[in-house]
Amino acid sequence: MGPVRTPPPAVLAAVEAAAMGLGEVSLTPRVGCLLPSGPGSRLLQLPRGVADSRAGRAAGSKQDLEGWSEALSAAVAALRAGGLVAVPTDTLYGVACSACCSAALGAVYSLKGRCQTKPLAVCLGRVADIYRYCQVKVPRDLLEDLLPGPVTLVMERSGELNKDLNPFTPEFQDLWPQLSLVIDGGPIGDVKSPECRLGSTVVDLSVPGKYRIIRPGCALTQTAAILQKKYGLVPSEPCS
Repeated sequence: MGPVRTPPPAVLAAVEAAAMGLGEVSLTPRVGCLLPSGPGSRLLQLPRGVADSRAGRAAGSKQDLEGWSEALSAAVAALRAGGLVAVPTDTLYGVACSACCSAALGAVYSLKGRCQTKPLAVCLGRVADIYRYCQVKVPRDLLEDLLPGPVTLVMERSGELNKDLNPFTPEFQDLWPQLSLVIDGGPIGDVKSPECRLGSTVVDLSVPGKYRIIRPGCALTQTAAILQKKYGLVPSEPCS
């Protein structure tokens, strides 16, 4: 199973939920899932109120809401068509695709020059969805304490996850011609803090009673404190 995350912004959560094939969309890979062959990508800039939206507050103006709605609709359409979309997260910008489209998954690996033995992260709209795609061996409250946030969890996959997803377990404008859509959310995180570019903290929770830090990331201290002090988990190896 690859890493699992839940994003903080409600709009991007909806995009990622659509990408996973939740709700009305079946997880079965679509026969008509074809990669776009257009000349290049479309660029959408999120409204200035994006910072407030990431913090859980609604965008202030009608124009802001319309901007978020346009980004959401465009992203969902691109993902359902098998396209690749560049999106801001709570840590770094990332390239997203539909986890139920095998062709799009292959395109992500090709685009990033990534070895297929290195898993892709799965973004879900709700903590409850983790139980559908993963074998959860920790309390629900623990998941609620860590997510949403700059944390990526590693668990064993369930049978419902697309078998073509993880079968083996600076800005990027040079990639834009190969993307269907780029959503510009501006600088992410506290740009004055060196930790803002570290990405999410990746934690392996596949062994009951233990945790293993795979990547320290930007939330190591608070994540380790929650796991140890509140839930009594012990590190399976020293944190680095």
